[in-house]
Amino acid sequence: MTDTGNRLRKQLESANFEPQGYVKQLSQQSDGDRDLQEHRQKIQTLADETAQNLKKNVYKNYRQFIETAKEISYLESEMYQLSHILTEQKGIMESVTQALLSTDKDEAAREMLAAFPKETEEVKQRTLTTLLEKVEGCKSIVETPGRCLVYNGDLLEYDADNMSQIQKVHAFLMNDCLLVATWLPNRRGVIRYKYSALYDLESFAIVNVKDNPPMKDMFKILMFPDSRIFQAENSKVKKEWLEILEETKKNKVTKDRHKKEEEVPTSPVRQEVSTNPFDEDEAPPDAEELVDLSPEWIQELPEDLDVCIAQRDFEGAVDLVDKLGEHLRDKPLSPRAKDLRDKVDERMRQLTEVLVFELSPGRSLRGGPKATRRAVSQLVRLGQSTKACELFLANRGAAVRTAVRRLRIEGATLLYVQKLCNVFFTGLLETAREFETDFAGDAGCYSAFVVWSRAAVAAFADAFSKQVFDSNESLSTAAECVKLAGEHCRHLGEIGLDLTFVLQSLLAKDVRAALRAQKDVVVEATRHRNSEEMWRRMNLMTPEALAKLKEDMRGCGVTGFERYTGADCWVNLSYTVVAFTKQTMAFLEEGLKLYSPELHMVFLESLREIILVATQHVDYSLRCEQEPEKKAFILQNASFLHETVLPVVERRFEEGVGKPAKQLQDLRKSSRLVRVNPESTTSVV
Repeated sequence: MTDTGNRLRKQLESANFEPQGYVKQLSQQSDGDRDLQEHRQKIQTLADETAQNLKKNVYKNYRQFIETAKEISYLESEMYQLSHILTEQKGIMESVTQALLSTDKDEAAREMLAAFPKETEEVKQRTLTTLLEKVEGCKSIVETPGRCLVYNGDLLEYDADNMSQIQKVHAFLMNDCLLVATWLPNRRGVIRYKYSALYDLESFAIVNVKDNPPMKDMFKILMFPDSRIFQAENSKVKKEWLEILEETKKNKVTKDRHKKEEEVPTSPVRQEVSTNPFDEDEAPPDAEELVDLSPEWIQELPEDLDVCIAQRDFEGAVDLVDKLGEHLRDKPLSPRAKDLRDKVDERMRQLTEVLVFELSPGRSLRGGPKATRRAVSQLVRLGQSTKACELFLANRGAAVRTAVRRLRIEGATLLYVQKLCNVFFTGLLETAREFETDFAGDAGCYSAFVVWSRAAVAAFADAFSKQVFDSNESLSTAAECVKLAGEHCRHLGEIGLDLTFVLQSLLAKDVRAALRAQKDVVVEATRHRNSEEMWRRMNLMTPEALAKLKEDMRGCGVTGFERYTGADCWVNLSYTVVAFTKQTMAFLEEGLKLYSPELHMVFLESLREIILVATQHVDYSLRCEQEPEKKAFILQNASFLHETVLPVVERRFEEGVGKPAKQLQDLRKSSRLVRVNPESTTSVV
């Protein structure tokens, strides 16, 4: 900017600037209209520069706002994960403290229970029986000895995917399990609930769900391989549920541990077969000298496992377990080794729970499939390939669904479908490659992946159909979208996963309906043109229009069209026949993009019906027309349909489908079409 412009800018930006005085002074000092026009141009230039700078600042601030919002979202997710990690570490430290003080607490508890054991058990049993009388199908639950009620209350269950309310339930927390019963709104009498599910306390984990208004006061129960979300009446009730559930699980673990300690060492009961190095027959006391437990690393092994779990060093924890298994391989199980086994088993259970939580769908889904490799590999090393497989697939399924939901609905359907296919099939391909890396040595898991892939494609097909077919898009747009999805699906064949037939089957119903709807449109348009047919030659008026029509016919595959054109932009065909040819060939090309073996007859019958509408009209006109000149013109149009258009339709159908269309050939050779053949115009109906 020049010095004059800078001075003008400073003058206008000054705090004591007075517009009226400035205009008055400018009018007095100017020599005429030319000076005023030049000054006006300077001010206008300055205003344009100011507006442009303001626009740039707005765009810059807007981009910074978007970036800041993204960072805040990422930080919120990380803080949520950190909160869960701290909660886990707190629980681990409490477990360690509980283990150190368990002896004193258990003795005090036994003294308290010794005073009135029968009364307490009877009251709890009677309370549980009274409540379960309201639940249909729960008679066998109260028959378990020692089972008593700890807590119960009404909850609302929500869908984990879209957070929509499912049903009202009543939960009964017992000392060894959790019963979920659904509410029967129209039931009269004592029974008000129906049995839904029963979960052992060791089979699920409790996760607090962060409040996100209007969804609040919720908690999640993770049980392999699913999860359920419940909403409490208020924050106080939610807190009680979380605390009592956690405390009841700890009490059950403590009770089971002491029950094992009180068992007779010479009990004939054998341990379940597993990959645990300790799961062998118990050895006699004199065999203890054969098991060397004196090394310092063995003595400190339980504490080292606690540290590894607290520090999330999963690999180190599994390495320690493997090292101990190698040290005790093929050696008898002594009482000291049995005690060490119990301690290690408890740590392995905690490690498994943490790894399961790492793979839960509620965790952060950033990082792609490779982010799950650490937890999956350690679960596989612990001999839990099946659980690792199902948790991995559940995690990736949630990630793919989240990525699809985050897609912005575009105004152009084809653009949205391009993004949808890129997101879905890229995620599926990455998941397949990661699955092959993680479970390369376990062929039994591949069937689970195939089942999961089919379910994922079904979800994709549902989203695809809602956007493409439910929005009344044209057949050409739908054909392009289906063709695009098919090309992406075929790329999965690079890794040996061919889901093309699955996708075609899922879309067959919508494609069939779209083909029939477009067929009806073409038939109706042809009938409307037939009703207004005057059997006159086309006059395109300009050479450019004639050249354009020739190009369109070549694009449709119709050769030899030039012999039907004359001088001065005339075409020796009627408008109805030309329009029918273009519309039929367009329908054929779009149908071939949508083609699948399941749609063969639907597509073929639609073509046949469209052709019949045109040929019947030509046939009727030939029989009714008496004027020789016009009849000759109709015969020329019939020749064009019979000798040029229909063979092109048959040939193009065979090229696209891979086999000849016998029905179309029979139709062309049938008596109805022979009648429009100029060589057989005198044939009988």
